[in-house]
Amino acid sequence: MTRPALRQSTGAQFTRILALGAARGDRVVPNDDLVGPINSSDEWIRQRTGIITRTRASADISAVDLATEASREAIERSGIDPAQIDLVLVATISNIMQSPSISAVVADRVGANPAAAYDLNAACAGYAYAVAQADALIRAGSAHYALVIGAEKLSDIVDPTDRSISFLLGDGAGAAVIGPSDFPGISGTVWGSDGSKADAVSMSGTLVDYRDGKAVWPTLRQEGPTVFRWAVWEMAKVAQEAIDTAGITVEDLAAFIPHQANMRIIDEFAKQLKLPEHVEIARDIATTGNTSAASIPLATHRLLEEHPELSGGLALQIGFGAGLVFGAQVVVLP
Repeated sequence: MTRPALRQSTGAQFTRILALGAARGDRVVPNDDLVGPINSSDEWIRQRTGIITRTRASADISAVDLATEASREAIERSGIDPAQIDLVLVATISNIMQSPSISAVVADRVGANPAAAYDLNAACAGYAYAVAQADALIRAGSAHYALVIGAEKLSDIVDPTDRSISFLLGDGAGAAVIGPSDFPGISGTVWGSDGSKADAVSMSGTLVDYRDGKAVWPTLRQEGPTVFRWAVWEMAKVAQEAIDTAGITVEDLAAFIPHQANMRIIDEFAKQLKLPEHVEIARDIATTGNTSAASIPLATHRLLEEHPELSGGLALQIGFGAGLVFGAQVVVLP
């Protein structure tokens, strides 16, 4: 029997980020508001993390709301009709509902219905993972325009008495519209995982434990020294590999946009990569805090607002976090 040949789709040769949008929590929370339950001080938090304030959302604002606001700005700036967006990806660890996905709700809210939509959980590397998937799916012909979002309301899953991570976390969403390009705008992604260190950043319990009365509401915990050592020593290697994969050198970079985990980690990255003085380094953590999957697009958005001359330049972005997982790529800034 002769088997008929299947038709396979092909898409654009290249892709790039067309525009970005951002939404931060409506409340500015200074260190002094958090130090009581963890028996700490403003000075201690600043010295160890570089955080002065963080943004958190009020009780009536959800991660879906933040994602929607950021997406609307990104779509408006892109000039793309939302009806042309046929893929919506949301990276998040803080959707308080297992179902439906944030992505399907956002797709409907912004006018992209019936776009393919799914959420992905790669923690603080989620945005880099989603960018890699959008790039691949557009080039494969499975999508034409993608809306990629990192959205977190981490204040919903934080224990204010936990000294390991509670003071780090903020709320926000960053969104990017990705589409076809006549030049390469997103390099190959260097990504991976190390599940042997899964306990380094994890939840304090499961929903089953909570249901059965064996645990209180599950919240995020981390082994700070373990995460710090892994990030500083292993992720600098990943960042360099991403530069090599892109076929460039650090001299070609206009910006470095790491996950906003800790200012000390960011500074150590810059030192190990031997970044030239002309490379702008994103330091959004100082006033936004650590927003997990939202941190890279939020930091990129702020960097472009403060330095519009970076538009069109090359940026190295790297995310890393719970899993442990990591992802990095070089992109052309919109």
